[in-house]
Amino acid sequence: MIAVSATALTVTAGLATATIAAPLAAGDDGDGLLTPVSDTLGAVLSTAEDTAPVTVLVHGVDTAAADDAVRDAGLTKITSFDRIGVVAASGNADQVEELRSADGVTYLENNDPIETFASSGTEATRSLPAQQSMTGADGTALDGSGVGVAVIDTGVDPLHPALRDADGDSRVVRNLKSLCTADQTSTDCVVDLPTTLDTDTLSLGGHGTHVTGIAAGQNYDLAEDTRVGGSAPGSSVVSISTGAALVILGSDAALNWVLENHEAPCGADVSAQECPPIKVVNNSYGPGGGGEFDPNSATVKLQRALAAEGVVTVWANGNDGGDGSQNLSNPPGQDPTPGVLSVASYNDQGTGTRDGTVSDFSSRGAASEPQSWPDVSAPGENILSACRPTQALCLTSSQPENGPGPLDLATYNVMSGTSMAAPQVTGIVAQLFQADPQATPGEVEHAIKSTAHKYTDGAAYEQVAGYASSYDKGTGLVDTVAAATALGAGTR
Repeated sequence: MIAVSATALTVTAGLATATIAAPLAAGDDGDGLLTPVSDTLGAVLSTAEDTAPVTVLVHGVDTAAADDAVRDAGLTKITSFDRIGVVAASGNADQVEELRSADGVTYLENNDPIETFASSGTEATRSLPAQQSMTGADGTALDGSGVGVAVIDTGVDPLHPALRDADGDSRVVRNLKSLCTADQTSTDCVVDLPTTLDTDTLSLGGHGTHVTGIAAGQNYDLAEDTRVGGSAPGSSVVSISTGAALVILGSDAALNWVLENHEAPCGADVSAQECPPIKVVNNSYGPGGGGEFDPNSATVKLQRALAAEGVVTVWANGNDGGDGSQNLSNPPGQDPTPGVLSVASYNDQGTGTRDGTVSDFSSRGAASEPQSWPDVSAPGENILSACRPTQALCLTSSQPENGPGPLDLATYNVMSGTSMAAPQVTGIVAQLFQADPQATPGEVEHAIKSTAHKYTDGAAYEQVAGYASSYDKGTGLVDTVAAATALGAGTR
């Protein structure tokens, strides 16, 4: 959902392991030998003609095995995710069926479609007070300085005033685009673009710029006492545009790029001071309607590898509402791996206070399945952040605000969705890594969940895996000051 209209565009939150329940076990169709497939691929193969085009993610015991199977079956390789042994390929349904009998192939996954999922929110989360009163390990203001933030979304406008530093330079240190689609055959399908190029307008988006502004936007006082700004206005941004028409392959390719480049996102010859390592990735997209967690998906393999290397992955939980009778949460956000966070939407009702409500649109997990519950809540309703009148999505909202400069006309606007809640937490994670650069993803998650403010709207809290949590709002509203204190942040 977007902005204040109930009929506005749905902006969800997670990668498209869409409605993927448990994969078919080998032998489900009688021979006991076939490689399991995702539910969505199984549905495609059961109805498609033999010659129907199919794009598939081929999981192997290693990349070489997946490569061999793709070649032997006659499919066309699109790209590979070498760190997790996955090859993306296109062919027809008959060729994909042949892969199920290939040596070394462990799982087959469909290239599912996905969807992209206002106050600034930083007062309710106490991110702004943390910026103003606390310091990181280096003694500087706790604003995410020295931390890299990756945003996988529709793109970004690097020259938006929200993303400029005090000298007017863009804080977007790398501007990339994922071109991995069913029709793209290059293995170098995440390409570099100038850091001056507005990839969001080119993709007919706006969602990505808004999300990036929430995570990392500069603090400004606009007209009529309106304040804007992100959770980590001192952080450095790496934007990976997947365009407005999202599929799982493009977003997985973006996650894979982060896995391969997070330690030196601008290259080994660029200093960490100029281009700091990526410590957190924002993902405000996913399948409509949520779905069951699929531990075999490429998305989950990638985010688990990232967590093992010190990078937190943040997911919006989805915009499908619910009442706890079914699991509507974004599938990859349900991963119990420490350092993978899912975020529900909190409504501060424009007051900046901490005792508001769970947003009606925020996806609920199943009350009977604690793993499906979101981890934490953050403001996601009526969030004012960066936009441009040239970006299609920004035109769907009717609450434009002028930016800080005389030519910054309608450069801020209001949107709503768990897409807006997730980057609040992404920026806060950057603040926490600044507070303790040696913290592990699991320690950052624990600091967030163990200190969350227990606002009382919605379902009752229950003790689950060491935390008081609920199926609609997780452990409560993130509290930056408390979490940063738990990690040893100083005060000034």
